Amino acid sequence: MKLKRAKAYRKLMHQYEVTFGFRSPYQVLVDHEILEDCWRGKIQLLERLQGCLQGPIKPMVTQCCMRALYNAKPKNDALIKWAQDNLERRRCNHHELEEPLSALQCLSAVIDPKDSKINKHRYVVASQDRKVRAHLRTIPGVPLIYLERAVMIMEPMNTASEELREREEKNKFRLGLKGQRNPDQPPKRKRDDEENGAEEQTTEEPRPQKKKKPRGPKEPNPLSMKKTKSKSTGPKPPRPAAAVAVADSTDAPAADGEDAGPRKRKRKHKPKGDGDAAANVDAEAAAV
Repeated sequence: MKLKRAKAYRKLMHQYEVTFGFRSPYQVLVDHEILEDCWRGKIQLLERLQGCLQGPIKPMVTQCCMRALYNAKPKNDALIKWAQDNLERRRCNHHELEEPLSALQCLSAVIDPKDSKINKHRYVVASQDRKVRAHLRTIPGVPLIYLERAVMIMEPMNTASEELREREEKNKFRLGLKGQRNPDQPPKRKRDDEENGAEEQTTEEPRPQKKKKPRGPKEPNPLSMKKTKSKSTGPKPPRPAAAVAVADSTDAPAADGEDAGPRKRKRKHKPKGDGDAAANVDAEAAAV
């Protein structure tokens, strides 16, 4: 049962995050009544809240609720000391009054001061007062938590929140995921640079469109083709003077009286028929 409830609370908080922009750590406003009930039942309030919301929390208490703890009879000094050490004080600007306001008036002024039905600061409210929870159900995007027989329970999304969520989903489908979320809100003005760039584009002449090449047989890959040798048709460049002098010295004949060096002899091969006749003549001469 605990796993099913935790899964349902995780899904519910995900809907609050997507629709109303809740982010952890969640700001939780607690009243004096739930503090007294948790102290009386020896319930770990912070651990239960963190397990219920499935994420880190930032517990807060208003000045009027703290004054209610001071004015309680009998006065619980241990509870007051614990609240001072573990809860952040949320200023409600009602400390100048002689008597503190009720939890309903104080929490309503903190959550929705202008009565615009908007939870601007994204508060989560943990209260045992039924009147407080009934009033906050009329404001979209206010998660409500209370204790029921030592079990921390988070109420499902109220009717106002469901209607706003469905309206947001319809706007997403109508305007697109990248479009404007709120149709009543006017479109945002562009920057001056973008406006100037748009004006320059309108003043410029339209560029001619490129003609599309007709489809046909693909040409071979130029990297796989053999490169053609370039044929030089112009006159050859003149040879250097040193190269010309060396060539002339090698080609000129030797002067008279100078030794041109030994000439190479070429070996002359005699035909086979002449060699046999000469051998027979030599053999006859030896016999005589």
